[in-house]
Amino acid sequence: MIKPARVAVVGVGNNTSALVQGIAFYRQTGSLAGVQRPMIDGLGVGDVDIVAAFATSPEKVGKDLTEAIFLPPNNFPRLDCDLPKAEVAVTKGLRDATEVDRVAQALAGAEVLLYSAPSGRPETALAYALAARAAGVAFVNTTSDPVARHQAEVDQFTAAGLPLLGDDLTSQFGTSILHDTLLRLLAARGLTLVSSYQVNLGGTEDFRNLVENPNTKKQSKLNALSGADKVQLAPLGYLPQLGSQKVAHLNIEAQGWGETAVSLDVKLKVHDPSGAAGVNIDLVRIACGALRDGQKGYVDAAAPLFKSPPGTAV
Repeated sequence: MIKPARVAVVGVGNNTSALVQGIAFYRQTGSLAGVQRPMIDGLGVGDVDIVAAFATSPEKVGKDLTEAIFLPPNNFPRLDCDLPKAEVAVTKGLRDATEVDRVAQALAGAEVLLYSAPSGRPETALAYALAARAAGVAFVNTTSDPVARHQAEVDQFTAAGLPLLGDDLTSQFGTSILHDTLLRLLAARGLTLVSSYQVNLGGTEDFRNLVENPNTKKQSKLNALSGADKVQLAPLGYLPQLGSQKVAHLNIEAQGWGETAVSLDVKLKVHDPSGAAGVNIDLVRIACGALRDGQKGYVDAAAPLFKSPPGTAV
């Protein structure tokens, strides 16, 4: 019987809540609803153990992980499953590189570090990457802050003999993947793109943070889109009444045969943390499999699951 992947998480927000609850849900129900890859490297969706968690919120530090994921400002709903106590106390996260050694020691026993903190803190992301190397674990950067796009980081993970995955996960069914699919379909059918835009509104703490710290997110979203030179991204909007849901509006204007007009408007409404968890469960299993197989440096198999893999703009 294969050993479960041992995963540490940075950030005890909505995305971690969706992941932790989802693992328990699939273990108990055996359902495959919403699961893209039931097995990766011999690991099922229930074959993941969270062995450490880091957060900076004083209200969450010291709490059991299964308690902390329901504390404000988290607003992802409770799934229909029993959630056994994790027996994992949330550890104080690092603020800068001076705390790397402490975090590295707390990673003892982990195989993968899933970096799921809010975007807009590039120095913090790099500090956790350094802690992962010091602890000898694989690193997964789900944020738009550049880690895998820095060749120096890739080189250091290669030299350390450790896997690196990133940057900025593509949601299981979110705005970027839908928008890009439509733009590619347009080109495949021979239509000419004139202009396009997308508007994103959300009610999670991550959306609030991105409104205040949008620097790396806009470029990462453009990296994920075909014909990005003709696409406009409206500033993100934070509406707390949306809770954990995201609402996106897409418009595409194009020309068909004889330069006749083609116009498409789409509205998408999803639980944003669910879209992240549906990809994170694959990323941690890919990272664990890569570590166990002795892969080092950037893991190419994970590139389609990110908006901004190596080679894209920072």
